[in-house]
Amino acid sequence: MSKGKSIHALVILMFTQFISGGVTNTKGIVLDQVEKDLGLDMSQFGLVVFIFQLGFTLASVLIGYYTDKKGLRIMTTIGAIIMGIGFLGTGLAPNITFFLGFYMIVGFGLGSLGVASNAIVPAAYPKKQNQMFNFAMGVYGLGMVLFPQFLNYLFQFASWRYFYIGIAASLIAVIIYITSVSFPSGKGEKIDFKAFIPMLKDAQFVFLMVFLVFEVSAEVSFMNFFPTYLKSLDLGGLSTAEKEDMVAAILSLFSVFFMVGRLAIAYLTNWVNERVILITFSAGSLLMVGVSFLVANDFPYLFAVAGLFFSTLFPTATAFGTQISKASGSALGLIYIAAGIGGGIAGYIVGLASEIFGQAGGFSIVIVFLLLMFLTTFFMNKNKSSYHTT
Repeated sequence: MSKGKSIHALVILMFTQFISGGVTNTKGIVLDQVEKDLGLDMSQFGLVVFIFQLGFTLASVLIGYYTDKKGLRIMTTIGAIIMGIGFLGTGLAPNITFFLGFYMIVGFGLGSLGVASNAIVPAAYPKKQNQMFNFAMGVYGLGMVLFPQFLNYLFQFASWRYFYIGIAASLIAVIIYITSVSFPSGKGEKIDFKAFIPMLKDAQFVFLMVFLVFEVSAEVSFMNFFPTYLKSLDLGGLSTAEKEDMVAAILSLFSVFFMVGRLAIAYLTNWVNERVILITFSAGSLLMVGVSFLVANDFPYLFAVAGLFFSTLFPTATAFGTQISKASGSALGLIYIAAGIGGGIAGYIVGLASEIFGQAGGFSIVIVFLLLMFLTTFFMNKNKSSYHTT
């Protein structure tokens, strides 16, 4: 493959990872602003999270299937168009109904670009896949770190709408770039829906899916509802503006720990069994969030350390799943489905609980998800899988 094609592919990959990391880590901050602007109550807040995850999950499965059929350039372009439409419509939404509809399109677009951009690495850098995936994780983490600070500054003088409309405008340039430069040909991970059946008959794969439902439930609930929860606390009598500064700082610091953990896990798995990692870091997540919740008023920055433990769980669980399956593309499809179910249901449950029991009561459900996730890890052992191939 020519050097030019590889560079063009790298530009698209880095942009999509940076935007995805930033948007994922700031949904809670943005929705907190939307709540004021459009009058969201907490149950509707949870419905927004559910809608986003539904779109993301559908895209992860469908776009993965069609990337294998239609190729990389076409599906990357389609993903960028969908996401652009979603962000533009969301930024211009006059009421909750339009906001919900376009927010699902945002989720679908992010999922589409995520699947397509991940297929870029093996196509453009077949001999440097590990290094490039690690690099992509670093850029994703950079977006997570920088976006909260940027939005905290932006919201001092501008509406959240400018943020989403600005992303939509940048995607126009991305679409022009993709369609006008030489681009590597490539396919996504092949998804065979018939392969779902034997995997769902394997108890270990079912345990993996249960684990992912609770893991993503906890992660999505934390990222989306933490800003609103923290601002509901007294925190020594801080003003609203000071609390918003603190939220942005904690989320950025959380992202630093998250990025360090993601980069470290690639090396840790060379010496430590996936099951041990899942048990250890699940326990760490539960302990860190639980302790932080108990001392939140006095030590709110302790929540940031949870990013280190969250970071390793999804990639390690994904590796666990692909190792007990003969069809990695189909395994990823089921993994995305389990993740989508967890993220969607969790958003609705935590939102509804926050409406009934208050912000602290709703946010405490994150600890329940983490406890159930931790208990599930004791049942996971790839050597007991009837579908184990290694």
